Amino acid sequence: MKSKHFITKIRNRQGSEFIFAYMVLLFTLPNFNVFSQKTSVTNFRPPAVPLITTDPYTSCWSFSDKLNESNTKHWTGKNHSMIGYLKVDGKTYRFMGASDVEMDTVAPNGQGEGYEAAYTLKKPTDHWMQPGFDDAQWTKGKGAFGNDGTPSFNTTWTSDDIWVRRQIKWDGTNLDKLLFLIRNDDSFEMYLNGSLVYQSDKYHEEYIHYEVTPEVKKALKKGVNTVAVHCHNAGGPGFIDFGLFRKVEEKTSEVKAIQKSLKITATQTVYEFMCGKAFLKLTFTSPLLLQNLDILSRPASYVTYEIASFDNKSHQVMLYVDLTPEWCVNSTQQEVVWEKQRFNGLIFLKAGTKDQKILGNKGDGVRIDWGHVYLSASTSPSRSFCIDKAKSLRNGFIKNGLLPLTDDNDFPRRAYHNMVSMAMAEDLGKVSNKPVTGHYTIAYDDVYPIQFFGNNLKAWWNRDGKSSFDNMLVDAEKDYISVLKACDDWDTKINNDAFAAGGEEYARVCNLAYRQSIAAHKLVAAPDNTPYFFSKENYSGGFICTVDITFPSAPLFLLYNTIFLKGMMEPIFHYSESGIWTKPFAAHDLGSYPLANGQTYDGDMPVEECGNMLILSYAIARSDNSAEFAKKHWYSLSLWAEYLKDNGFDPTNQLCTDDFAGQMVRNANLSIKATVALKCYSKLAEMLGLKLVSEQYAKIATNDAKHWVDLAKDGDHYMLAFGRPGTWSQKYNLVWDKILDLNLYPKDVFTAEVKYYLTKQNKYGIPLDNRETYTKSDWITWSATLASDNATFSKLFHPIYLYVNETSNRVPISDWHRTLNGEQVGFQARSVVGGYFIKVLGDKYLVK
Repeated sequence: MKSKHFITKIRNRQGSEFIFAYMVLLFTLPNFNVFSQKTSVTNFRPPAVPLITTDPYTSCWSFSDKLNESNTKHWTGKNHSMIGYLKVDGKTYRFMGASDVEMDTVAPNGQGEGYEAAYTLKKPTDHWMQPGFDDAQWTKGKGAFGNDGTPSFNTTWTSDDIWVRRQIKWDGTNLDKLLFLIRNDDSFEMYLNGSLVYQSDKYHEEYIHYEVTPEVKKALKKGVNTVAVHCHNAGGPGFIDFGLFRKVEEKTSEVKAIQKSLKITATQTVYEFMCGKAFLKLTFTSPLLLQNLDILSRPASYVTYEIASFDNKSHQVMLYVDLTPEWCVNSTQQEVVWEKQRFNGLIFLKAGTKDQKILGNKGDGVRIDWGHVYLSASTSPSRSFCIDKAKSLRNGFIKNGLLPLTDDNDFPRRAYHNMVSMAMAEDLGKVSNKPVTGHYTIAYDDVYPIQFFGNNLKAWWNRDGKSSFDNMLVDAEKDYISVLKACDDWDTKINNDAFAAGGEEYARVCNLAYRQSIAAHKLVAAPDNTPYFFSKENYSGGFICTVDITFPSAPLFLLYNTIFLKGMMEPIFHYSESGIWTKPFAAHDLGSYPLANGQTYDGDMPVEECGNMLILSYAIARSDNSAEFAKKHWYSLSLWAEYLKDNGFDPTNQLCTDDFAGQMVRNANLSIKATVALKCYSKLAEMLGLKLVSEQYAKIATNDAKHWVDLAKDGDHYMLAFGRPGTWSQKYNLVWDKILDLNLYPKDVFTAEVKYYLTKQNKYGIPLDNRETYTKSDWITWSATLASDNATFSKLFHPIYLYVNETSNRVPISDWHRTLNGEQVGFQARSVVGGYFIKVLGDKYLVK
């Protein structure tokens, strides 16, 4: 096996990033009629479209209505760029990604040559931002400014605040082509010649492009200008950097392909384009098949294309795609090693960081920076691949056709992504009415994905530790046709289940949520080869194996394979049963993803997490028709049931899963959870033949439910908290009484609550409670499932469909939004959207 190795610095003219690229290859589809399911494709605009969704690290989305309107991105919003062109009869059509924008330096930022500046860590006098201010007593240093945990910096900044002044020189030309590159952590304000031209209360983990505004145009002058900035670090890493650049617009003959349709199923996303006289269908498949652990665990996704003539004539067609090593770095300043290889009929390129600090990074908004990203395709004597520098190959592809094969590693810059790049292309020859089809595979070898109390665990696909990644790619290629068939069949089932339970709008949202929920986890093998399914609490702390993230996501996994739900719960049971966790209630989490070495959340949620573990244990028993899983962990479950018996009915001042709302005493919805959980414990004891225990806890739960009705009733609804008349809240925990057929609460409680919710819902849903207008869309779906008929369910769910379809926040579904305007409050790409499947669960599986 031959290979070439290169080490390059991810660096642009300002010193930024570097790109890894590849081409699209071929496979056969039966026809173009992919829209045969019950849902239609019109009038649905997802906030973000899943493309490659494997796990919390290998995650690529389109945040735009059209695939060729912007760069593809990681769920964090950072670029995970792919770009694709189809050339038809000499004319180039861009169907994926954004066009390049070259940039020249006017005044450098700190990621290139750096810049001299004056700075102070003490609050200066009021006129510190004015050009004539005397900063002679300030410290002189070189930008950028930062501390440990931030990208490359030249001067250390560890205080809460920093004030920086520097001079920039502008020649007075090309004003409309100027832009600032800014990165700030946290809040930031920038003055130009004394005028405030930019401020932000949010930190930016990547450099943002700040275009010239009217304020900048008014303040900027030919010659020397004073830029003064203030940055406040609210906690954690601190960083500030800024520079001025000029866009260089390159002449190109490319045009945008016309996107004709978009279809999202559970495991696949299908786009259709018109490229002149050619038709292109592009399918992204992440085979997250919940009934096949080995296929789901493979970190390999397929990108398939199908091309045919649109006018019954033959056309000369060429194809080009490239992919960046943004996929394998956290910071775009990290050095990347790349190579190309052939193995058992495959050609593949791979890229990874030079340092390879395996499991060396953790946290929420971070990306993987160990292991390697792969792009592979099958080869044959009739196929020739052109591999070259992306810039020259792209230019040659767009203007002149394919360039000769080269191995030059003197890469030019791809400035829009701030990267150097590699690429591959293929001449498909004459294409007629008979479709030309193909595929390629995007895969990621993370070597060790999870650390569990000091043990580095293998991914499930390589649980014996003997499988090579190259062979995994060969297997993925060999199984391609059968996997695509399995995905088609599975997509039909998921769609039809959701459609039958809640109608077309509900099915659309469930299809969109499916991959998001599963891909927020990683399936690994525990030391005893038990499947562990670790969640990452995306965009809400980055915790691993959070119990109150497992609980809302559970309906999806209870429906289609309880092995995954057990795999989320087993590590928490281990934590308690090993003696490492010594508190008499369940832990909140196991650490910060991907390091599961013990809870790192600042507080506890005693009633919440005990209730979650007990309810889910019985739900598993109902689904499996066996209490063996509960029997295995009976000691822990009994300990937690005892805690709830003493502390659950009338909770003290503590957090529930809605911790963003703060602590609350006598939380009525949390009380429901405790009571339902005790009845679940009683049911489990009954299944295990523990008659006296079952009777004891059944009596406690029944009495608590009756008492709850008396304490919580407030006229035509039930209170937010005991003793607080005039309040209300969603009682989403009641849904488990209905689904598990526990018969604790009178049916008129359900009826009254649902009727009251209908009077409180806004355009984008029912608020969580009377305190705020924001809501949680998973909880709305649970509350809607309390309805006794599908028409009422649809009335309550329809605002969620509107929110998903209309929100201005273009991110993977945020489950926390405002009900008046549909704006995201926080959270995105979280697994909890698996909770949308609660209606399917209630209709088809657990209710007798």
